Amino acid sequence: MSLQNKEQKLKHLFDGGAWNVYAPDILNLGVGAPGTDLLEPCCDLFQQASAHCLNREKDDNQSLIFQYGPTSGTFEVRHQLAQYFTQMYGSPVNSEDLIITTGATQGLHFVLSTLIDFNGFIFVDEFTYMIALDSMKHFTTLQIVPLKLNDDGVDLKDLEAKVSERRFKSNSKEFWAMYYTIPTYHNPTGILFSPDVCRGIVKLARKFDFLVLCDDVYNILNYIEKPLHSRLLSYDARTDEDFAGNVISNGSFSKIIGPGVRLGWLEVPPLLKLQLDRSGIIMSGGCFNNYTAGIVASLFELQLAQTHIASVYEAYKERMLTTTAILKAELPEGCQFSAPRGGYFIWIKLPEELDAGEFMEYTLKHEKITFIAGPRFAIETGKGKQYFRISIAFHSKEKLEDGTKRLCSALKSFMAITADVKL
Repeated sequence: MSLQNKEQKLKHLFDGGAWNVYAPDILNLGVGAPGTDLLEPCCDLFQQASAHCLNREKDDNQSLIFQYGPTSGTFEVRHQLAQYFTQMYGSPVNSEDLIITTGATQGLHFVLSTLIDFNGFIFVDEFTYMIALDSMKHFTTLQIVPLKLNDDGVDLKDLEAKVSERRFKSNSKEFWAMYYTIPTYHNPTGILFSPDVCRGIVKLARKFDFLVLCDDVYNILNYIEKPLHSRLLSYDARTDEDFAGNVISNGSFSKIIGPGVRLGWLEVPPLLKLQLDRSGIIMSGGCFNNYTAGIVASLFELQLAQTHIASVYEAYKERMLTTTAILKAELPEGCQFSAPRGGYFIWIKLPEELDAGEFMEYTLKHEKITFIAGPRFAIETGKGKQYFRISIAFHSKEKLEDGTKRLCSALKSFMAITADVKL
């Protein structure tokens, strides 16, 4: 064991390993991050927004952006976000319901540590965001329970059965359990949960007193049509007689502005807002990202954010529609996928006898293409071996067009070789 840390001098999260999405010799279709071309305008945009924000801080605001901020974030920041997302969602977002975070993963950790009994349960979709699973596993006393996933969202019968048999009364926290999901353009499957499923989730959450935390990071990236409700939180209506506040929306700018900004927000019902605002971790430091939140507020005030997000959206839409068109035309017989109506990801199913991990090794060797195989998204060992996920976010339309065609060609060859071996 070394007694000294090694300095690696890395430049980004994907640097220094096999998953380096910037490596010119490999086409990495696995990474869910915006590409270089989409981040390039951010230097100029943030330079303008920073000057606007800091001049006001210096002249009018006693440089309070450098002080411990209010726990939820300043009103000005939350007001700008509420205005924008009210317009984009087509339903009200209230500034008083928002808590500024450093992104969706930190929001997940904050909610888990504050609101969920550590002897309780986390219910997850049978395939879900893999790094969220990694984060949950650090809460070693919480049991993670997978749920069946259908084409229109979580299986409500499975959810009710598993929740009802595990329910207990917590004496230490607000909730005995949490259901974590990505109901709008799901990661990794691309599913948009149906209105009936969304209503069913809310009904069960109220009946069995568990929390629903929605990873709402792709919600405005709708490429075909806008959903009836842009987030599951809208189904937990405060006008309902049995409303208690069982749903939290966990948002982030990582996918629509840039991950390095490290800014997100929780949209929280009144009872839970009070508890989160009084949590020791936020009371100690105040707003999780007071400085950057102020800069982003100026970004919106100057209409720079709106223009940038609209440009990013158009690029994603073109990339998704191009990639799905090629898959529809060239994916071999016996393979399946459903074209997502939004978001980042396409979930492809191979014939039952094939292994996506083995196919990934084949494509890396023969085409220098890689992706993420299904088991990485499952809590159950070995589950999902016939699935894999590709992302449309990072690479240009031209690279995706070429890469998807080569991927389909490689799959045809792999299937033929596999069939010959079995004969």
